Amino acid sequence: MRDAFINALNTQKITNEWVSNISENLTNAYTPGYREKKFTFKTFLDGSIAETSLRNIGQGKSSPGTSDENIYLEGSGYFVLRNEQGRLVYTRLGEFKFDGEGIYRSSDGQAVQGYILNDKGEIMNGAKPVDSESFVDTAFDGGAASVPTTNIKLWIDPSNGKYLGKYEEFEFKDDGILYGKADGGKVVTPLYKVAIINFHNPQELFEVADGQFIETVDSGRPVVGRGEVRGGLIELSNVDFDTNTAYYQQAQMQLELANQLIKSHKQLLENAIELMSS
Repeated sequence: MRDAFINALNTQKITNEWVSNISENLTNAYTPGYREKKFTFKTFLDGSIAETSLRNIGQGKSSPGTSDENIYLEGSGYFVLRNEQGRLVYTRLGEFKFDGEGIYRSSDGQAVQGYILNDKGEIMNGAKPVDSESFVDTAFDGGAASVPTTNIKLWIDPSNGKYLGKYEEFEFKDDGILYGKADGGKVVTPLYKVAIINFHNPQELFEVADGQFIETVDSGRPVVGRGEVRGGLIELSNVDFDTNTAYYQQAQMQLELANQLIKSHKQLLENAIELMSS
């Protein structure tokens, strides 16, 4: 009786955790940038425990953003943010805009990171361009091949109202490059490349805020990410609504069964106590 009763109690506890996990996913099914939580179980003698709750690192659908300055990453990796303390934070949600000083920032004020380019579109490390092969080496200080990232900045010259004093408009291209455009679009100059960083084990990143992660020992060191960057879009949640709805129904049935088993065992115990006292 003890094993069955303990099993039912453990099943009730773990199923409640599962329901909470599914409920969070369903609640955030339309939250931009939300990463679906995956719940797994580990069995033991008296039932089950939650083995781990991993984030789904799969692609979310694109959706029109709140500004043409927003960007969407199609592929593997994360955008890189630098907070006020100088620490790097990683996110899939490209809901970015240029602030009053021309600095490209996330909605919570963190600076989006990128690489400075020369007129040929080559990444610059100081005064020297970086060749494409060395660029894909493992990063250690927030930049590929030890190339430091920098804040992306498009200040506006008050004397002529142009970006960096030269460009009437700007555009993000598929390769993540920010171009300045002048002379009615006849002059197109590469300015920055948005930093895209990935990890050998991204599921082990630690979530410090909604949709924002930092590296851990288990995630491994950052490496160059791969993907296309599109302007004017943001990434929606990657929650599979139908699958989570099915999981929720399954969890509810499992919870009802556990509750019934607990109730039955309690009744048996009460009957046993009455027989012993009579």
